[in-house]
Amino acid sequence: MSDENGTPDTPAGSRDTRDAHGTQPTPADRPATPPAGRPATASADPGGPRPEALRFFGTTWVEHDRGYTARRLAVAAGALAATAASCLVLRFAYEGLAIAETGSFVTLLVVVMFTVCSALAFRTTWDGFAKRPDPDRQASLRGLLAIGFVGSLAAWFFRALIEAPGEKLHREEYESALKQHAKRSERRTGNPSKKRRRR
Repeated sequence: MSDENGTPDTPAGSRDTRDAHGTQPTPADRPATPPAGRPATASADPGGPRPEALRFFGTTWVEHDRGYTARRLAVAAGALAATAASCLVLRFAYEGLAIAETGSFVTLLVVVMFTVCSALAFRTTWDGFAKRPDPDRQASLRGLLAIGFVGSLAAWFFRALIEAPGEKLHREEYESALKQHAKRSERRTGNPSKKRRRR
């Protein structure tokens, strides 16, 4: 109530939220609501599944927020720069072989080896973004993947142009876990209306 004209202090059309003691609730006392235009996700359930963090992205891939696009651009630029630097190093190695005069056969063998290993690394890394790799196969290919590191870097670059590397796999697993959790919750709670009719 205003001391001058006796009108309420709250604007017209607003609801007085003061408690019995006449104090306004603080923002921490009010229940949290999702931002406008964005529905609450099932992960808000304390017992529900949690999204798995991605390297360089954390959990920003879930709703594409908190600098998701900027992170993708940064990863793509970093992978491209690393790929270019790696190619430069390989060129120096090739020139070293030429200076050493090891012979055309050895030079050709080294070039073919790096080409095959890079192609294999690219394919393995690219497939690993869409499905879980076999640990045994991954261990057996570790040496070849290390030699063909240029292919792995190129896979990161091209995948970052489409999505966060590994986002498709993690999203499918996360959505599947949410559906399974919802089904388990429905089985535990059941339909209250049916329970009343049975009584």
